[in-house]
Amino acid sequence: MERQSGSSVFGRVRLSKAGSPEIRTKLYMAAIVAMRYNAYVKALYERLRALGKSAMSALGACMRKLVHLCFDVLKSRVPYDENYGKIA
Repeated sequence: MERQSGSSVFGRVRLSKAGSPEIRTKLYMAAIVAMRYNAYVKALYERLRALGKSAMSALGACMRKLVHLCFDVLKSRVPYDENYGKIA
């Protein structure tokens, strides 16, 4: 959650505590592993860090990306493609 209003807008970015803590915990660990072994998620994390985002903010974006990838696999009923997002 990024602070965007008020006089002190330069506080640390924190993950939102809304939603299920069990799901958030599982997504956190999945994002940590994905940053290590999934090239697509790793590239996203490194790109956000290069843009100056905090480590936790970039990790939160990776968690969200994993949710989107899982939803896409479930909706399309097509197995996950390891080369997703790569340009030929």
